[in-house]
Amino acid sequence: MKALALAGPPVARQLRETTGANVRELHGRGITPRLAVVLATDNEATLWYVRSIARAAEKAGVECEVLDLGATAQAGEIAAVLRGLSTDDNTHGIILQTPLPPGVSADGLAAEISVDKDIDGANPLSLGRLTAGLPAFAPATARAVVEVLDHYGFPLAGKSVAVVGRSTVVGKPLLQLLLHRDAAVTVCHSRSQPLGRYTRDADVVVAAAGRAGLLTGSDIRPGAVVVDVGTNVQEDGQLVGDADPASVGEVAAALSPVPGGVGTVTTALLVLHTTEAALARARQPSLAASSPGGAGGHA
Repeated sequence: MKALALAGPPVARQLRETTGANVRELHGRGITPRLAVVLATDNEATLWYVRSIARAAEKAGVECEVLDLGATAQAGEIAAVLRGLSTDDNTHGIILQTPLPPGVSADGLAAEISVDKDIDGANPLSLGRLTAGLPAFAPATARAVVEVLDHYGFPLAGKSVAVVGRSTVVGKPLLQLLLHRDAAVTVCHSRSQPLGRYTRDADVVVAAAGRAGLLTGSDIRPGAVVVDVGTNVQEDGQLVGDADPASVGEVAAALSPVPGGVGTVTTALLVLHTTEAALARARQPSLAASSPGGAGGHA
């Protein structure tokens, strides 16, 4: 069996169409959506990623300001910038990019981001609101998984889904998004051994543990759908996912590639979330996003 490739670019293009419609409405209201990315690292891979976000935003008609505080920035300095952006009426979306300088924790700093502008779901309050079914933006990577499955026509209601990974960036928020879609969800982690015990019965498996080759064909039920969120850099610089594509591809009905899968969708969603946040403010200034996963009803 050769698995269908769940490529990200077609999904991203569809999302960009929605972003374009949002931008046109905002411009009609005299509003230019603005994204601010707070950066405090000299990590080249991170800098490249931030530049890709900025390019995507500018192409969509969204202003993007990168506030580079330097790799020696202190927590107090970063917190002050985040508080300023959170109260700035001209800023609609805020990203606190990691990694941060040694000794600086993202957890406390993320709490400085206004939930209304927390377009990557970093503030713990955003996860809490998502869990309670209240308005909040989900982390873009978590929402990207659902967008990929929707785009390729794989229903979630009544399906069993195994999520491998329990981070607050993917695993935990994805659990909530899947529950909102009436899926039966199992969350696995490093102590869930053997892994296949939890994944072999699932209709959909999401690999998001950050370990290259963690998921093999023997862990997958024939005909299952696999979404690979892993991004692992090999010694030779090659980017690979958590699933072994050769063995999983022979068993699964569909598999998202790495690279070229979920990552492309994540970037598009960050820009879309910014426009959703701007529209929510323009339409109902006292409210943030209108539903779990972002304004406008997207999950």
